[in-house]
Amino acid sequence: MLALRIVGAALAAAFVAVSIVRYGRQRISRLSLIISSVIALGVIALAAAPGVFNPIFETLNFAPGSGRRLTAVLLIAVAILFLLLLRLQTYVDTNERSIRLLVESIGKASFDRDRAAELPAGKRIVVVSPAFNEAENIAAVIHAMPAEVEDHHVVTIVVDDHSDDGTSDVASKAGALVTSLPIRRGGGLALRVGYEIALELGADIVVTIDADGQHQPEELPVLVKPILEGQADHVNGSRVLGDYERGPWIRNAGVHFFSWLVTILTGQRVTDISSGYRATRADTLRTLILEQDQFWTSEVTIEALRQRARIVEVPVTFLTRRGGESKKPKSLRYAWNFSKAIAKTWLR
Repeated sequence: MLALRIVGAALAAAFVAVSIVRYGRQRISRLSLIISSVIALGVIALAAAPGVFNPIFETLNFAPGSGRRLTAVLLIAVAILFLLLLRLQTYVDTNERSIRLLVESIGKASFDRDRAAELPAGKRIVVVSPAFNEAENIAAVIHAMPAEVEDHHVVTIVVDDHSDDGTSDVASKAGALVTSLPIRRGGGLALRVGYEIALELGADIVVTIDADGQHQPEELPVLVKPILEGQADHVNGSRVLGDYERGPWIRNAGVHFFSWLVTILTGQRVTDISSGYRATRADTLRTLILEQDQFWTSEVTIEALRQRARIVEVPVTFLTRRGGESKKPKSLRYAWNFSKAIAKTWLR
């Protein structure tokens, strides 16, 4: 027991010393230094003179003998660690939200509103395409986009997720309206920026399409038709109902598995929850609470279901990536993160 007390006191003293050095280098706040010092001094006092804490042990009915007071110390330590973890998590969540809002604000501010002011008046379908290093593919996607669909002007917005290959310049030259994010945060955050800009432009319908050439812009009329006919608030383009070029078998299995999982969780049949080709009525879009920075494809549909939107799926064609490299992580990691995104959205 004496050896344990000596080691504990030595570690506590070292902890205080490190905290003081970190504070001097402005790595931690004064409050963190105070909390660290109080905890460390408490450990040192317990090691040097454990009898001082007898009133606390007696109050908690931990009599001496059989290691019961050591158990009490461990329980108190766990409680303190839990409170510190809660404080840290709160701090991290607050900073994460602040960074997210800052990036979104900068992204919206960088949008070329002068070019947007030249858009023709009238009803609009705004197509949002989040893009990261898609200079090789994005121009073909933009050029294939129809100019009008049933008296609705089609406007394409590319949200560049801090690419370093000139994606923004290529998209702008191809005729799209472009905005760029200051740091890479993922397709979900880029999508939210695009959504907000689309609503500011007075969109009646907002469509999302991948920038890598997998989705067919020529099928846009099929995608938005149920909304234009008043039959749906949100339309999901399904490769399962349509056709698709076969990729890795594990990815194809994942499409079916996650669609089955969402069907079980929500009670509505979904055949392609990972599809990024979808259309949403503007009024419905305003009601959606979107928080995922990555693995966002499931969030939009599940959130629309949570808001009791009318959702239908239409058959579309998916091709494999036309060029460049996929930005998705390895299959197992992707599956794990996609599962977390589904769970977080469903548990709201």
